[in-house]
Formats: sequence, structure tokens, C-alpha cells
Amino acid sequence: MANKLELTWYGKEDKLKIEPRLLIENPELSNCKNDPETDNMLIHGDNLLALKALEKDYQGKIKCIYIDPPYNTGSAFEHYDDNLEHSQWLNLMRPRLELLYKLLKEDGSIWISIDDDEQAYLKVLCDEIFGRQNFVNSVIWEKKYSPQNDARWLSDNHDFILVYAKNKSLWKPNLLPRTKEMNARYKNPDNDPRGDWKPGDLSVRTYNAACDFSITTPSGRVVNPPAGRCWRTTKEKFEEMVEDNRIWFGPKGDSVPSVKRFLTDVKQGITSMTIWKYTEVGHNQDARKEVKKFNSESVFATPKPEKLMEKIIKLASNEGDLVLDSFLGSGTTIAVAQKMKRKYIGVEMGNHVFTHCKPRQDLVISGKDDGGVSKQCNWNGGGAYKFYELAPTLIEKDEFDEYVINPEYDSNMLAAAVALNEGFKYEPDEDVFWKQAKGNEDSYLYTTTRHITEEYLSSIESMMDEKEYLVIACKSFDANLNSAYKNISLKKIPQLLLEKCEFGKDNYNLNIVNPPIIEEYDEEEIDE
Repeated sequence: MANKLELTWYGKEDKLKIEPRLLIENPELSNCKNDPETDNMLIHGDNLLALKALEKDYQGKIKCIYIDPPYNTGSAFEHYDDNLEHSQWLNLMRPRLELLYKLLKEDGSIWISIDDDEQAYLKVLCDEIFGRQNFVNSVIWEKKYSPQNDARWLSDNHDFILVYAKNKSLWKPNLLPRTKEMNARYKNPDNDPRGDWKPGDLSVRTYNAACDFSITTPSGRVVNPPAGRCWRTTKEKFEEMVEDNRIWFGPKGDSVPSVKRFLTDVKQGITSMTIWKYTEVGHNQDARKEVKKFNSESVFATPKPEKLMEKIIKLASNEGDLVLDSFLGSGTTIAVAQKMKRKYIGVEMGNHVFTHCKPRQDLVISGKDDGGVSKQCNWNGGGAYKFYELAPTLIEKDEFDEYVINPEYDSNMLAAAVALNEGFKYEPDEDVFWKQAKGNEDSYLYTTTRHITEEYLSSIESMMDEKEYLVIACKSFDANLNSAYKNISLKKIPQLLLEKCEFGKDNYNLNIVNPPIIEEYDEEEIDE
């Protein structure tokens, strides 16, 4: 397009028509004894299909999204096909980011881990999807604590975390807690009833003649502001501060005056910087040790430490907010979200949802996980989640190469799936059988496998109010019946759905099935 700056690549214009699938709970794998009504979700399946499945109910509801997608490094991983060409990698990321954008709350944010190989491409892609005006920062995470001495060029010791807001004018990061070291700088040598304080410089560089005056200390010493500077207040205001015991002249009353800055007046938190040292948020080997506690046989090559996730979740959300990770990996995000009393949705396509994510979350809920950030969060167990699988495709081809409804769908599943595809909310009315799904205030969808006759349709119409509108999705109906009533529309299934999305495709993972697994550390172990 003319006058438009954008990143282009092979396949960018090929738009996917993703099938909205149902999410089917597996009660045997759910862990909701503590809270049978929990909204927390652990989803097994292709993450693009899962995000599409979440779109209807969760659009605009996610406060914090964190993803750690494959980095496209060309490394020889055991299970990941991580050596994607740039175009393939961008084709992997774009539709997922577009759905994630829709899921974010207006005051929400997304945090994306990435390395040097695709960081620049990802930045431009995210500018296009989230808007360059909503870019917040690139965080630098020091992921290794020692040089990689076998590096051919430079030792790669950091990753990036790109941060975008859905609407930067609405989103504000939380402050981080003040440290004990910071508060220890405040004392109370004069037993001021307002509590601890520390002295601050009374002079400023910006000169104002009205603030340039001599001060006589209690001991009789006369002091003036340093050359080229003045006091930060007028003489009248200074005298008021002295009267209010907000000026300190030292223990003997003969020091250059300073302003008493009380701890109670200080902003109760600190603004996060963009360089995160491993001493603060952990490194890769910390993360591997955390994974080993619940699965010592297969340890991820690139897990993220719980302290890193704790900082992201702390900055981006509050208790009770909803956190989403659609590249769940070893399950760090939802483990920390549980400990920090957030609601969560985790999506993972690989078999390690059973070998890593679920066992880890079960350990957290049991209270037996004393690692990671458990101590900082005072975690003693609790919480719950429901385990979901993606429903099979709604439409498939039979032996005659004809499109038919998947026989695995019973009537209720069919009605729910058609409603999802058509943008209705499936909530069957207990009293009116044809009010299966609701659109706006007065529109409904009724899905049935029966043949619709004139008599049957007339009986439904007689039950409807004048302002109500009904769409009937059925396998067949009598000729000329579709125009019988202005407030009823008949549509055939599966024909109704065929052009809307691609059926029969169970994964969009571009051969990315599982995360990298290693059994030994690949970093040189040296003293810090």
C-alpha cells in the first residue's frame, strides 16, 4: 500500500480461516477439588486453535499475556523444529498475535520473550498489530550468569522481553515493592513522631533570587547556598518548615540545613528499570533447577525462572486479574500466577502438558512446591484448574468425499459448535427448546439435524414474539420454506459453515510439537 511502512514476507497475504473449536473439559485430569467452579484453565492442543476457541468468551478480558515462542535460532533441539525460515516464523507468529491482541483488555499488556535472531522482525510485526504508539519498552533479561567460553563471536548472555500495551494511554505498570535496603536509609535520630526520615539537599541548581538568602543555624552559624545555586524554598516558606520541624541542622544544630524526607511521604514502590539482572530475577540454570523438582528426567533447555515471571505478573496485573500464556512450555507462568492469586489460562500443544505442566501445577496446588517464589508469596497451597482438550473438527469428509457433520458430535455439541461459528452464545433456554443460543437481545439460533417441514416451522413461529428473530440451522427443509416468515431464516448445515473457516486441520504448529529437552546443563559451571 502506498505511503505505508510495513514488514513484508512470503505468505503474509495468505489469511487463515481458523475453525472455532469447542473446549471439552476432561474431569479426570482437572484439579478443582478446592474450587469446583474455578475459571482457571489448562488447555492441551494447538495454540492457534485454542486462542480461536477462547475468542468469543474472552475477547477484551485478559489483563496480562506472556508468551515465550520458539526463537528460530537454528539450534539442534530434540523436539522443536526451531530452524524456521524468517517467513515461516512470521507466518507462525502473526495470526497468534492478532488473536492475542483481541483477547487483551483495553488496559492490558503483552510481554514477549525473544532473542537477537528475530527481535527486530518481531518488533516491526508487533508495531503493525498493536500499534507503534503502544510500544512500551524492550526489557533486557540477563539469562546467563557466566560467559559462554565456546562462543564463536560474542557470548550471548541476554534475551529481550518486548512489552506492548493494548492502549498505552490507559495502561500503567504497577510499582515494585521497596526493598529493605531502601527503607534502611531512613532513620529517626530526633524521635520525630512522624516516623523515619532521611536528609535531603535544601539547595537546587535552578537559580531564583527570591530563594537566595542567608540562614542562621541554631548554633549561630550563618550559611548560604553554594555558589551558583539557591535554596529550594523562599525565606518565608523555610521558616514555616523550621516551625514544622521539617528542617534538620544536624545533631549539634550547626550543620548546613537539609530537608527531612519522611518515609511515609515517599512513593510506596519503585518504578521498574529495563535491565533485569540475574541476581534479581534469576537465570536459565535457576529455571532448570525448578523444573527438575517435578520432572528430573527431562529438563527444558530454555525455561524461564519463577522470579522472572513474578516480576512480569507483578508489574502487569493485580490479584484476581486474568493471565494468559499460550506457549506454556514447562508451566512456569501459571505456577507463578497461582501463587500470586491471579486467574489464569495456559495453553500447550505438546505431550509435556502431561509430563510437565499438569504435574507442576498439581504440586503447586498441593502446597508441596516450596521452590521458586513460594517463599516470597507465602505460598502454602490451594487453588484449582480445569483441564481442557480441543474438540475434533466439526465438519469432515465421508467416504464419498462429501462434507458431513463429524459423527463424534452429539446434538448438544453440534448446537454449541454452530453457535460458536455463527457468533452466538450457547445458553439453552430451559423452557423454550428453540432458544438454544443467543445473539443480540432478541435474536436466537436453533440448531437441529431434523428436516424442517412447514408444519414444524409454523409451530415455532406461533411461539415467537413479534420483535424476536430466529436463525434455524438444519440439514434440510421443505422447498420455498425459507421465505415463509420474515422473522425466521433457514440455513443448511454443513453448507452454512464451509466458506467461513478451514475444517479438518488439527494443527498450525509448523512442525513445532514440543519444547527443547536436555538432560545436562550446556553452560559452563563456574563460580559467580
